[in-house]
Amino acid sequence: MKAIRSMVLVSSDPQSIANGANDVYQALQHEINAFGLEKEISLTMVGDVGRHDASPLVIVYPEATIYGPVKKEDVHFLVEEHLYKGRVAATLQAPVRELSGRIAWLSARKGTLPAEQRIVLERAGIIDPDSIEDYIIHDGYVSLAKVLTEMKPEEIFDTLEKSGLRGRGGAGFPTGTKWRFVNKTKSDKKYVICNADESEPGTFKDRLILEGDPHSIVEAMAIAAFAVGADEGYFYIRGEYALAQERVKKAIEQAKEMGFLGKNIFGTDFNLELHVHAGAGAYICGEETALIESIEGKRGEPRARPPYPTTNGLWGKPTLVNNVETMANVAPILRNGADWYRGFGPKTSPGTKVYTILGNVNVTGLIEVPMGITLREVIAIYGKGMKNNKPFKLAQTGGSSGSIVPSILQDTPMDFDSFSKAGVALGSGALLICDEDTCVVDLAKTLLNFFRKESCGKCNPCRIGNQRAFEILTNISEGTGTLNDLTDLMNLSDNLYQLSNCGLGQTAGAPIRDILNHYRAEVEAHIRLKVCPTGVCPMSGKKV
Repeated sequence: MKAIRSMVLVSSDPQSIANGANDVYQALQHEINAFGLEKEISLTMVGDVGRHDASPLVIVYPEATIYGPVKKEDVHFLVEEHLYKGRVAATLQAPVRELSGRIAWLSARKGTLPAEQRIVLERAGIIDPDSIEDYIIHDGYVSLAKVLTEMKPEEIFDTLEKSGLRGRGGAGFPTGTKWRFVNKTKSDKKYVICNADESEPGTFKDRLILEGDPHSIVEAMAIAAFAVGADEGYFYIRGEYALAQERVKKAIEQAKEMGFLGKNIFGTDFNLELHVHAGAGAYICGEETALIESIEGKRGEPRARPPYPTTNGLWGKPTLVNNVETMANVAPILRNGADWYRGFGPKTSPGTKVYTILGNVNVTGLIEVPMGITLREVIAIYGKGMKNNKPFKLAQTGGSSGSIVPSILQDTPMDFDSFSKAGVALGSGALLICDEDTCVVDLAKTLLNFFRKESCGKCNPCRIGNQRAFEILTNISEGTGTLNDLTDLMNLSDNLYQLSNCGLGQTAGAPIRDILNHYRAEVEAHIRLKVCPTGVCPMSGKKV
């Protein structure tokens, strides 16, 4: 590999591209050649780098100098000053601010910030997502080669089970066990599906993985297909994720050209074809059976279970469905071993978790940290504290289908088992951090409004229950609620959980249950005193 003195990265998330990132990249390429620096400078267009206030960004290493927003007409000066003359082009530097994401992680390795632990996002933000060569240089397809030439499916399942990898979509089911179920089901045809619908509000981790490192998921899909005995698979990608779809399609074509997909992969008798299917634009299609119905060309409605997709999935055949983050852990585990993976996080929930930090903190963005970190640590270390130093009140985890976690639980380790024992759910990875000015009634009403609109309407408990719960919460927020409404809300929550056909309805009642368990006095103030303690609800314009 040739030695270079500088590495130049250009952000290429959707916002950067909309702001002219492609033109900036081409201008950089032209100017670097014009100054005769092409043998000394590495130029790469990368995915999201964790900062969106000054895009497109140009980052120059080893100095880690961040320029932005950079325009095409700025490029000549930037190259002349920094890359040719060796001095910072100060007038083009991005405004100083705290960072999250890949650039913060790289800086942390120099000791300037607390470091994340990156496994899922190990390449995102430093490689060219459109280059299979970049992926291969960074240990890409090593695990696939190892699996096809050295391992049997049983060894793959054993490794994944020993690693303790659990599904990162929210349920936390052991991944190796799920793969084993599909493998043991006898059938002439099997499928693998990557669930990249990611329709939870406030969550965009899967998008960044697919945009920044698409080959990692292509490789994982190939490993999964070999392990379960499938020869065909689908990426079901949220319809709005146009860039992610484009990059995955390109990654599939490149993998075919290299012989990593198609016929006789790595000289074996293993064959695999992968397809990209754009999502239908409905929240419900994130549910695995509704997703399968959508791929089949039907309306996205959940199926009755059992049978489960592991035995009766796509077109009635055994089907493995895993989400993007789960898949992204597979190749690193098989490359480095189960014991290595167990070195991160607690024993019962090892590994890392990718979180999207939103809300009333000083720094928002995407982080990857070991399982078992606490909310207090996330807020203090990666969120850089609460905005305006206001007290932390609650966090809403996992998008709409997560839990409302009160401040008394901010020292509870964030892993599947610890959260479950505390009566809350970890969810998919969104962390909405709320301060004292957040009204729990208003928050619950917002969430129930989302659920009632996104319900497919197939089952009565969800279709009617979410609508009725929203109406009751609206009455409470307007000062016309009664104490009997609280009993009705709890009954509706129980009915939603016990009787709904799928996870959407089953989790819809969680916000109701959480606010009544932890903030009942605040809810009752809306009823007894006809006042909103935070001044948010329409009955009051001031705090009490």
